[in-house]
Amino acid sequence: MVIDVRLHEELGRYAPSSNTGVLAVDVPEDITVQDLLEELEIEQTEIYMIKVNGIKSKKDYQLTDGDHVEFYPAMTA
Repeated sequence: MVIDVRLHEELGRYAPSSNTGVLAVDVPEDITVQDLLEELEIEQTEIYMIKVNGIKSKKDYQLTDGDHVEFYPAMTA
């Protein structure tokens, strides 16, 4: 199944093939947001907020084909 992922601000470095921070990721069925983070090799400490289809979500959310996932970076001082 394919998930659209938007990596905001400095998280875009995890998508070097995209200059916009937007990726279409082919993932296995029964994947959670946490699994997706691991697949993209993004450290949990770098994530402040997650949205799935425009709604704030948790890492245990079960993704479905065509979902739109947005990752927002943790703020640094």
